[in-house]
Amino acid sequence: MTTETFGRALSLVLRHEGGYVDHPRDPGGATNLGVTIGTLSAYLGRQATKTEVKSLTVPAVTPIYRRNYWDKVRADDLPCGVDYCVFDAAVNSGPARAAKWLQRAVCVDADGVVGSQTLKAIKALQASVIINRICDDRLDFLRGLPTWGTFGKGWSKRVEGVRKEALAMVGQVQAPSPNPPPPDIGPAPVPVSQPAQPSGFFTALADLLKRIFA
Repeated sequence: MTTETFGRALSLVLRHEGGYVDHPRDPGGATNLGVTIGTLSAYLGRQATKTEVKSLTVPAVTPIYRRNYWDKVRADDLPCGVDYCVFDAAVNSGPARAAKWLQRAVCVDADGVVGSQTLKAIKALQASVIINRICDDRLDFLRGLPTWGTFGKGWSKRVEGVRKEALAMVGQVQAPSPNPPPPDIGPAPVPVSQPAQPSGFFTALADLLKRIFA
């Protein structure tokens, strides 16, 4: 339903991910454009090098994001705004955990796999409610991580940014177009008054005068 939002969602994710980093306290290790050396290695089917991570480009990481995250949470089947919210969570904390946050938000069994039951439950709630619940749950999880003291400020800013952007996407969904107005056929024609016809009395009077003065 929302395949066209993938490009926009990815651009927003990449704003948060940034360029190359290799923070000693980041368990993901060398990372560029949000893709860790481990993720790149799995995608390539071999051990990637830090040099390869540094050389990553947006076109190179796009299929990785679609296959590893967007498709894993069935984002194409999610409402506009919810798709981006879940996608970003999947990138940041893994598809299974993002799926569980979505499932808890819509009150179904949180098994980490977005299936028909989850998609059906989504339809019963407003997208804005789902987004806020996911973001709240996500923040609670992040606050409990031992690295919150190091990365907490950035994570908090990211989640609130996702909340804002996702809610804006919900507001931009176009409502069905109303029935078109009837065509303008111009003003109704004004009836043209006809000249008054002489009454029978005046006709008879004219005949009488003719006979008298003939």
